[in-house]
Parts: sequence; structure tokens; C-alpha cells
Amino acid sequence: MKTLRKLATVAAALLMMGGAAAAQSKVTLAIGGAGCLCYLPTVLTKQLGNFEKAGLDVDMVNFKGGSQALKAVIGGSADVVSGYFDHTVALAAKGQHLKAIVVYDRFPGLVIVVSPDQTGEIKTIADLKGKTVGISAPGSSTDYFLKYQLQQAGLERDAASVIGVGLGGTAIAAMEQGQIDAAVMLDPAVTVLETKYPDLTLLADTRTEKDTRAVFGGDYPGGAIYTKASWIEDHPEEAQALVNAMVATLDWIHSHTPEEIMAEMPEEMVGNDKEAYLAALKNTMSMYSETGMMDPKGAEAVLKVFSAGDPAVRDANIDITTTYTNAFVEKAHGK
Repeated sequence: MKTLRKLATVAAALLMMGGAAAAQSKVTLAIGGAGCLCYLPTVLTKQLGNFEKAGLDVDMVNFKGGSQALKAVIGGSADVVSGYFDHTVALAAKGQHLKAIVVYDRFPGLVIVVSPDQTGEIKTIADLKGKTVGISAPGSSTDYFLKYQLQQAGLERDAASVIGVGLGGTAIAAMEQGQIDAAVMLDPAVTVLETKYPDLTLLADTRTEKDTRAVFGGDYPGGAIYTKASWIEDHPEEAQALVNAMVATLDWIHSHTPEEIMAEMPEEMVGNDKEAYLAALKNTMSMYSETGMMDPKGAEAVLKVFSAGDPAVRDANIDITTTYTNAFVEKAHGK
């Protein structure tokens, strides 16, 4: 009888394991520059195994910039995007309905950095007129941010030439090799440059709540998980699982030290200069959302910025509430 009971227990365990394996839903996630700290919550979710714990088999595909990651979802080669929320607004103006389901960055962290060899020559945004500015990729959030800043300085949106240089090491290399006069960058690249060049000039900085409000006049959400509204309707369980995993990671981030977080990140993303990465991470900690919720006022601020800088958005009469939902996050929190 004991032997039979043992066999029955083993059989039950095997059945449960088989059921768990079958329950793993495959999701392809496109991310626009995984090495940037703005995207750390998504990468960390993968590293901690939280996607798997939520019942998902997530294939994370890294792209040069957010616009390319977005194209993967629009084209059907990826299911969801880990990227900046503002893309949903730009696409809504084109009649494409995308929706954010969890927000992990409270502010964007975008910085306009002057190349070291242009220090003293470029002192304001207006000085970028006729210059070459590096962005992650055309049509990305770095591109839109630059255009907005140029317009706020009283210039045309195309007053500066732009070139896609990616993010991180490639952007730093383009800057140091004299290919660009300035660049829209993100941490840890900005902190790496600040460490190397103490007199580095920053023309605009949105790495803190105070700086973000100074630039945009209010809160401005950054990174989020978003996708086609139709995918959410067809895959509500997968959408909930994604949000559950991300919320669990945000909780983990705010209950651990920067050193503990860095220890979980892939070595190739941390890079050789661990001290600079850690310093950047410490500066970035306040960026990460504690809840995953979209602040309606922040969403309105994004619409306001894009309406001011893009006539197509201004004339589209976009209902910003259709570009995000907090329902999945509320459920993840048990509300």
C-alpha cells in the first residue's frame, strides 16, 4: 500500500508539472535598448524569473530603439513592447490603437548631452541649430524629445540634423569620435560620461521628478508595457500575467538595494565600469514606479507635449484615456 501511495504521489506530481508546463504561454516582447536603466524593470523581471512564475514563456527581443521595437509589434513579429508610453499617442493620431497596461517609469530619464569637444560652444538648446544630434533611432522617444525641445526654444522641429546612434556604448562612441555634436541619451551612458568628463554640459535633464516637471510642466510617464488593443482583448490572461510579473518586480526593486539589483542584471549590460553603473542606478531608483499605475495627469501631459509639437496629434482629437488602462494593475494589487 505504501508503494502504491508513493507511486500515486509521484504520478500526481508529474501531472502537475506537466500541467504547469502546458500553462506556460509564449509571449514575444520587443524592447528598444535593453541596456538602458529606463528599461531595467523589464530586464530584471526576466532575470528574476517573474515572467515564468506568472505562467509566461517570454522571448525578449532587443532592438536599437523604441521605434524599431514598436514596428515589430505593428508588423506582427512581436506581441508586446517594453518602451515609452508616448508612442501610443503618436500612433493614435494615425488611427492605430495601442494601449499601455503597466507603467514602470514615473518619468522618462531623457537627457540632451553636449559632446565634450563642443563644451563652451553649445550652451543652450537654441545653439543646436544646424548641428548634428544623435538619437537612438528615427521616430523614437529620443527623437520626439529633441523635436519638442527645439520647438520650445523657438526653433523649427527639424532645425538640427539627427542621426541614429543607438543607446549606451554606441552613442558614447559616436560622441567621442566626433560624429555628433550632441545626443539625446539615457543612463547609465549619461553618468558614465559625467564621470569621465566633469565639465560635461547637459541642456535638458528628465532623470528626476523635479527636473521632469521643470521641462514638461508636470509629471511625464516614461517606460511602459503596451501593445495593440486587439491583442489585449484576445489575450487577457497573458496581459494579466505580464502585469503581475512586472508589479512583482517593482515591489522587489523597492525592497532591495541598488547593489542587490545590479547583482541580478546581465554582466554585459552592467559593463566593465561597475562603479559608474552603480552610481547611475542609484540616481535612477526614484524613476521606477512603486505601483505600476498610470497617472492620468501624466498621460494628459504627454498628449499636451505631442499636440504642441505635432500638428497630426493636435488635429486628431485623441481621447488619451483609450491609450492606457489601470485595470490589470489594480487586479495585480488585489483591488
